[in-house]
Amino acid sequence: MRYKITMAYDGTNFAGFQAQPNQRTVEGVLKRAVNKIAKNPQPEIPIFGSGRTDAGVHAFGQVVHFDLPIEMTANNMLHALNSILPLDTQVKKVEIVDEDFHARFTTHGKRYQYRMALGEFVDPFKRNYTGNWKFPISIELIQQAIKDLEGTHDFSSFVASGSTAKNHVRTIYEAKAWKDEAQNEIIFEFYGNGFLYNMVRIMVAVLVEIGSKRRPVDDIPRLLAVKDRNQARGTAPASGLYLKEVDY
Repeated sequence: MRYKITMAYDGTNFAGFQAQPNQRTVEGVLKRAVNKIAKNPQPEIPIFGSGRTDAGVHAFGQVVHFDLPIEMTANNMLHALNSILPLDTQVKKVEIVDEDFHARFTTHGKRYQYRMALGEFVDPFKRNYTGNWKFPISIELIQQAIKDLEGTHDFSSFVASGSTAKNHVRTIYEAKAWKDEAQNEIIFEFYGNGFLYNMVRIMVAVLVEIGSKRRPVDDIPRLLAVKDRNQARGTAPASGLYLKEVDY
């Protein structure tokens, strides 16, 4: 039976989603839990995520699938996994799906959220869950500029070195930002058909510079045209990034 699970995790103490030797990863702890439930078969049962998240990045709605040689109801699988997984992870939903479902290859879109706290000093209770910007900033300038990211573009200026993607063309269906006055944070949200290595964090860094008048408000079309990562400059901290949901 093929199981589709939707899970949340606090990425602070993980070296990212993807399994790595001698590193604590989300894939690693989840794979151990799945194989323990299946009585540790040989070969091990692999798991497949919708995509990777980097060290320190969080998720509200990461999606994973795996095939289990024993039958369990979705509800029993939910309780079994959550009884084994560490407290910085939680399975939110379990579904039994057709064998043609694939967590990575059948996605329609992904939604990422980024939280940027404002203030001269870093809040100790937010340091692992937001970025921080201490300079004056205009949400109006950000809201004007962010719309230039929507549509289908070559995002070569917004991909970090180390990316293995050969094609940098992606489509962003929706890009928006707003101010959370109660938390004194700017919230960025991007919904697209796929995202490159560090792409969201680079886009946020550019937008924050625009909001602080360190770039012209119309600089994003130029960056898309030049296809030069060096001209985008910064990368927002991983701590503020969340994989919000994955659509199929």
